Amino acid sequence: MAIKHYKPTTPSLRYRTGYTFDEITTDKPEKSLLKPNPRAGGRNNRGRITCRHRGGGTKRHYRIIDFKRDKIGIPAKVATIEYDPNRTARIALLHYVDGEKRYILAPEGLQVGTKIVSSADAEIMIGNALPLDRIPLGSVIHNIELKKGRGGQLARSAGTFAQVVAKDGDYVHVKMPSNDVHLIRKECLATIGQVSNGDHSLIKIGKAGRKRWMGIRPTVRGVVMNPVDHPMGGGEGKSSGGRHPVSPWGKPAKGGKTRKTRKYSDKYIVKAVKKR
Repeated sequence: MAIKHYKPTTPSLRYRTGYTFDEITTDKPEKSLLKPNPRAGGRNNRGRITCRHRGGGTKRHYRIIDFKRDKIGIPAKVATIEYDPNRTARIALLHYVDGEKRYILAPEGLQVGTKIVSSADAEIMIGNALPLDRIPLGSVIHNIELKKGRGGQLARSAGTFAQVVAKDGDYVHVKMPSNDVHLIRKECLATIGQVSNGDHSLIKIGKAGRKRWMGIRPTVRGVVMNPVDHPMGGGEGKSSGGRHPVSPWGKPAKGGKTRKTRKYSDKYIVKAVKKR
């Protein structure tokens, strides 16, 4: 997929980049796989803001994605490759031979008309889903389950992938996008290939209004606030805050340790990138 540049007729267009959408085959989603996606503007059920800087944005329908790939042994044909406004990756519409339709995350290189299947005996081919113990060492995978039947939870964003590096008894060693090596049960499903839209990280927003389309509101720096509003506020003239960066509630904001206890899943990390 190529990145599109704009003629600099305005200052915001000078550095702005976008998608060419060459891989998209249709702009009409499957209606049976859509559902409403109401926005809460960062508020909880009591109406209080629990996630700041959210609100507005373009209305979207949610596309129901099949992360479980649980139609075992039933082949499907790729009908379309589509844009999904709710995620960075592209999605693919599958038509199964039994008449059912489902969306999946589209791997890089998946073409319309390709036949794919989810099975322990499936061929090692882009888009096929297999248990981890049936996937050869060195294979690139995505949409990986942590527990059998729960559905893929790992390596789902644009351009990401994991790699099978070793097999040890009931567990498979998987090198994650973070370069951590995790132990995952051998019966968990994973899909062959890398997630599509790898150029997503090269997109430059270009202007503040484009962020508002996404539903992201402006963020005000703490050092320009008053002391009553932020721990880093106040001071004569332009102040740097006078302390290490913190959140409005005094928690370290850039690199400080905030973790108090070890997670249950830490014991399944064989090799960590940095000390936890």
